[in-house]
Amino acid sequence: MQISVLRPGLLTTLQDLGRYGFQKYGIIVSGGMDLYSLRIANVLVGNDEAEAALEITLMGPSLMLEKGTLFAITGGDLSPKIDGIPVPTWRPVFLRQDSELQFGPCTAGCRSYLAVAGGYGFSPVMGSKSTYLRAAIGGFHGRGLEKGDILPLGNPGKKSRLLICQLENKMTKQPFSTTPWQAKASYITKQDRIRQVRVTRGRHFDYFTEESQSRFFQEAFEITKNSDRMGYRLSGPTMKLKAPLEMVSEGIVLGTVQVPPDGNPIALVADRHSVGGYPKIAQVIMADIPVLAQIKPGEKIQLREVSLEEAENIYLENEKMIQTIKTAIHLQIRG
Repeated sequence: MQISVLRPGLLTTLQDLGRYGFQKYGIIVSGGMDLYSLRIANVLVGNDEAEAALEITLMGPSLMLEKGTLFAITGGDLSPKIDGIPVPTWRPVFLRQDSELQFGPCTAGCRSYLAVAGGYGFSPVMGSKSTYLRAAIGGFHGRGLEKGDILPLGNPGKKSRLLICQLENKMTKQPFSTTPWQAKASYITKQDRIRQVRVTRGRHFDYFTEESQSRFFQEAFEITKNSDRMGYRLSGPTMKLKAPLEMVSEGIVLGTVQVPPDGNPIALVADRHSVGGYPKIAQVIMADIPVLAQIKPGEKIQLREVSLEEAENIYLENEKMIQTIKTAIHLQIRG
């Protein structure tokens, strides 16, 4: 089984949960921007949640899929269609004939995830199939997909085969069959409104002026067009230090919000560097990283402060919800 790339889209890369253990050598973590959507996409097709999926950004590709492919699309709504028929998202889809999967306009969110039963047939590099674009490591030759690429698929596991059996003989006039049930993600919306992203105070928060501290939480920031998988650059109130600050570069993590000398914050995301030398004004909580990842350039966010204890509780509740979804999907697959 394989997938042929007819049109690559704006940026389509292979990503999993990331490449850990090599930051001390300067190798970034990378991985999916919206790990919630990536994990659920894999569970929907019977894969381990850590398997790699295609991350499709803003303008999607056209892909030729073979008959018998079981796949799931989660994340933002990029209007996927097969033979002009809208493809249901957040649920398993089984192809009854060779078909072209086309992605169209982005109507909600920013990124879609395409998982296939058995995963993509590439060997991990340093323990991960994620694409590290700047170093050309991992994924498909370390780069985004291009026209003419052929993606081999792995062999479906037991859960995937059970699901395929359920969908294979399902009567339908469409080129695909699917389930009556689906997973959901309420944080991806079509409303044009300011999204709230929760943060804790960074370890250099007190180094900023009281006016900057106040405006940081009271005013909205716009995601600029210079944002990418490394960092979301924010435009809004300019952050000012109380006094010049000399810093030695230190470790940074997913969601760290740094403030460079121009005063415009940068929220670091999947392809962040391993160290940074700018003051850290805040930290996006883990549960809201997927929220941030699904906001497009030009849209606005409002940063809302929570305590470290609240952030931990929200994280645990979020993981509990994911486990509940996984259990429900597994029960549906087993029938």
